[in-house]
Amino acid sequence: MSRIPADVRDLADASLGLLRQALANHPRICYASSLGAESVVLTDLLWSELPQIEVFTIDTGRLFPQTRDLIERIQRHYGRRLKIYSPDAAAVESWVARHGIDGFRSGTDQRRSCCQVRKIEPFRRAIAGYDAWVTGIRSGQSVQRARAQPLAWDPDHGLYKVSPLLAWSEEQVWSYIRARELPYNTLHDLGFPSIGCAPCTRAVAAGEDPRSGRWWWEREESRECGLHPRLPALVSG
Repeated sequence: MSRIPADVRDLADASLGLLRQALANHPRICYASSLGAESVVLTDLLWSELPQIEVFTIDTGRLFPQTRDLIERIQRHYGRRLKIYSPDAAAVESWVARHGIDGFRSGTDQRRSCCQVRKIEPFRRAIAGYDAWVTGIRSGQSVQRARAQPLAWDPDHGLYKVSPLLAWSEEQVWSYIRARELPYNTLHDLGFPSIGCAPCTRAVAAGEDPRSGRWWWEREESRECGLHPRLPALVSG
């Protein structure tokens, strides 16, 4: 890691320290890669230093071609294969029959049910039997994510959640990627800071909230897929 700036190297060491601590207490850990920039960093840390942590991703069936291409480039770069989970075909067929192929735009309930079928259900299959799962969320991504803890019990999924990148800035993520010459999603170069399913993601203008391109037709407070349930609002006074 000699080419990595000192501040980013310190962050990487701290992230690895948290992951090693989590492994000591929860030996069966997996990482759910979203294939975003943060995921590129975490995959490199894990496959370089902690290969016993399994890395998986979910192919929702609506990914961008560039995202699928990234999967292949990551696998070639490391000489390893990502474990890929897909939604249940019958469940997808049933959802489309009820709502239409793009029925998620009809309302928040429809969109969340689409995420449930295409993402949450395969995610739950993927984490079955594990003690903890790793996520690449950062505090700077949203007010809600700023309240996350590095290691916390995840009551919605019944295991611990480890968030090693909370203290990283977007600039530090990219500094690591460039210093390590890692493969990343080419959509990032076209104004896509946050990338999900193709019909639910668009580019954002400079200065806009990086997550404003996700489910942009909804109110900001509803823009989560369900992997990271929204925390109750803080009460002031």
